[in-house]
Amino acid sequence: MDRAELLELLSPEGLRLLDSLPRWTGRDQVVQAVSRLRKEGHSAGVVAAALTQSRLRARAEAKFGPFAERMLFTEAGLEQATRLRVAALHAGRFDAAGLRRVADLGCGIGGDALAMAAIDLHVTAVEADEVTAAIAAYNLTPFAHAEVVHADAASVPLDDVDAAWLDPARRRTEQGTTTRLSDAADYSPSLDTVFAIAERMPVGVKLGPGTDRDVIPHDAEAQWVSVDGDLVELVLWTGVLARDGVGRAALVLRDDGAHEMVAPADSEDAPTGELGAFVYEPDPAVIRSRLIGDLARRLDGRMVGDGIAYVSADDLTPTPFATAFRVLEQLPPDEQDLRRALRDRGIGVLEIKKRGVDVDPAALRKRLKLRGDASATVILTRAQGRHVALLAERV
Repeated sequence: MDRAELLELLSPEGLRLLDSLPRWTGRDQVVQAVSRLRKEGHSAGVVAAALTQSRLRARAEAKFGPFAERMLFTEAGLEQATRLRVAALHAGRFDAAGLRRVADLGCGIGGDALAMAAIDLHVTAVEADEVTAAIAAYNLTPFAHAEVVHADAASVPLDDVDAAWLDPARRRTEQGTTTRLSDAADYSPSLDTVFAIAERMPVGVKLGPGTDRDVIPHDAEAQWVSVDGDLVELVLWTGVLARDGVGRAALVLRDDGAHEMVAPADSEDAPTGELGAFVYEPDPAVIRSRLIGDLARRLDGRMVGDGIAYVSADDLTPTPFATAFRVLEQLPPDEQDLRRALRDRGIGVLEIKKRGVDVDPAALRKRLKLRGDASATVILTRAQGRHVALLAERV
């Protein structure tokens, strides 16, 4: 969206048109909608902008729920925006630390700023991109304690704030195409700018969950967050925002609530041992925070193999930090023998889990030529140095 399209969208006509559109159901409705709206006298620009926003609002429901119906978005802004459930936890961390005035530097469409303003924190939301800043201002209009500044994050004076929240842009949009930036030096603001601010005041920094761990300051709390099994972010907390004695944290958000594992540092792996009756696949937040050893000890389990992120145990212990599989039997790991064994058992639907083996599950599934009415899970991995295929079922 460019500046002209945004101005058309933010006009009374544009906003009325947007709110009058039915919920986006797919591209099939576009041609019919364009024809109808153009016949009603709406300009091509405002029609295109409204339909784009209708599509983005439908996508945004996964992150913002019903709030998406009254928000505006950009493609890149929605892609990087924090889920509202997670943003509320970010805001709560500032509130619990008694930090009432927060600068959101690189606010994007304003998702985190919205969560902060909703609990009456005073938020100065800063965004370098003019169109995105205008959209953030629209989204934050209901909140008296929020203001949006169109400026570069590094240029904004911070004398009147207690802390900062930073979500550096990790994507670049050119000619309508958004690409992910692989080099942290290209982020906006750069990590050098981010950590310079952290020397002045407490900060929270949202990064991609796969960020190189070498960039994590030794005195920061590193918290990996997953939502329903999807690893969504790494947050670095400094100063009073970091919890005493916590260097690594895995926060797992599920339908039944929030669950967290914490430790002073990476945990030492548990010893390897014989395969038991159950295999656990740790949540990706646990894996990325390197707390697998602590999880194994909680489960009275052992590592399946060196460097393999599976835990084996003799007994079933319910945990929010891993998915449990009951091992039914060991099958031959050779592909031809495995195909024969699955066919003999009438397995036509197969979930393939793998760690520590070089195999493409989709390609393997096709080569196995499955037939039958039964369904199962096969875990392909290395156990104590040898390849194994475990026929299993989710618990």
